[in-house]
Amino acid sequence: MAGVAVAPVLLLLLLAVAGLPAAGGLGVNWGTMASHQLPPSTVVRMLQDNGIKKVKLFDADAEPLGALAGSGIEVMVAIPNKMLDMMTDYDTAREWVHKNVSAYNFGGGVNIRYVAVGNEPFLSSLNGTFLNVTLPALQNIQKALDEAGVGDTVKATVPLNADVYQSPKDNPVPSAGRFRPEISGLMTEIVQFLNQSGAPFTVNIYPYLSLYGNDDFPLDFAFFDGASSPVVDGNIQYTNVFDANFDTLVSALTAAGVGGLPVIVGEVGWPTDGEKHATAAYAQRFYTGLFRKLASNAGTPLRPNQYIEIYLFSLIDEDVKSVDPGYFERHWGVMRYDGQPKYAMDPTGQGRNTALVGARGVEYLPRVWCVLNANAGNMSRLADNVGYACSNADCTSLSLGSTCNGMDPAGNASYAFNAYFQVQDQDEQACGFDGLAVRTRQDPSTGTCNFTIQLETTSAAAGRPTVLLTTALLALVLAAMVTML
Repeated sequence: MAGVAVAPVLLLLLLAVAGLPAAGGLGVNWGTMASHQLPPSTVVRMLQDNGIKKVKLFDADAEPLGALAGSGIEVMVAIPNKMLDMMTDYDTAREWVHKNVSAYNFGGGVNIRYVAVGNEPFLSSLNGTFLNVTLPALQNIQKALDEAGVGDTVKATVPLNADVYQSPKDNPVPSAGRFRPEISGLMTEIVQFLNQSGAPFTVNIYPYLSLYGNDDFPLDFAFFDGASSPVVDGNIQYTNVFDANFDTLVSALTAAGVGGLPVIVGEVGWPTDGEKHATAAYAQRFYTGLFRKLASNAGTPLRPNQYIEIYLFSLIDEDVKSVDPGYFERHWGVMRYDGQPKYAMDPTGQGRNTALVGARGVEYLPRVWCVLNANAGNMSRLADNVGYACSNADCTSLSLGSTCNGMDPAGNASYAFNAYFQVQDQDEQACGFDGLAVRTRQDPSTGTCNFTIQLETTSAAAGRPTVLLTTALLALVLAAMVTML
């Protein structure tokens, strides 16, 4: 499927003919937590080739912003959670706006429309770390935007996880949605401020996570093609978790006195590896239904007949993301690490069997792999070396239910060695492993498992981010080595 491509001009024509609001409303999240990144200019051209008009960033890094200059693409820049405390000082907030918003506000500059103040700062797992700083930071950033003369067109918002609202256990329906009791007062202040400033509420909704770790969750309810057991809420029947989740938020907003507050879905998507439900087939099924829904302007039962503005999560796989939430975290991209599409995907929602346009002019390292040396005599150090490789490279595709799970111990070892070899830019010394590895020009990939050739970049391997995996995955990989010792 990745080999099927539509010429950029033709794809844009199809979008225009279909009249899909996504041509102006569909956005993507552009994350950069990768050991080898595509040049920002390549990514921007890929966005343009696919008619993507909006992009959400996770910081305000100068390189992506420089590449976006003159593109016309609407941009949401971001202030990371670790900087929220700093933004409670107004002078600091004003300087941030001057450097990261006003500096790009010129003809041919960057079309910044939103500033994301933090990213899911009220997650339950963060134990209240940012409860006291998020609202003051939000207020200061919007005030600084207003003072800079851009507040009418650039709005400050806070991307929040869907765990900030819920329905009670004794009445688990969307119409009973309320903000979490322990943050209800704070959330009411925030949404009322957003309403006053003209900014939208930004929420991240993940139907996939409803399935992850919950074998009792009905599989079909995570998608958009009908559910065998819909959730009945009065006269409404909910057939998918996205609508139910969205309307739970709408009810919470109504209870807070701002029922008409615009809502942006800041992140929504489906991963393709790292867990049994994280597959390309499920991702394709999810997006097919999502795009069909968007194209119909169906809205949700509590907000019918309207287009929902969304940002897909995410554009490209990121191999150094934390796997604390799960091994799937590195595989959310609709594109592979090299900007090539993973599966057929039709953003028009018209059911066309087309693929997104992949990145052009991608440069790769030579077609050389590092694999287990079958002629190595002493294998006593194999487990240690595999453990070292997987502690410094991405081995999540070896986890249970993943694309490379099920290979024999030799295949596991080869995958781990090659992952490390590629992260280290194919440095000759990175394929040593106490004599247990050897370089080869014969592709060791299998039908389902891709042995990566990394991108050619200008960054030195010494400067690569560390790619740490959890003890659980290391134990899983190492257990398969026992039969070879």
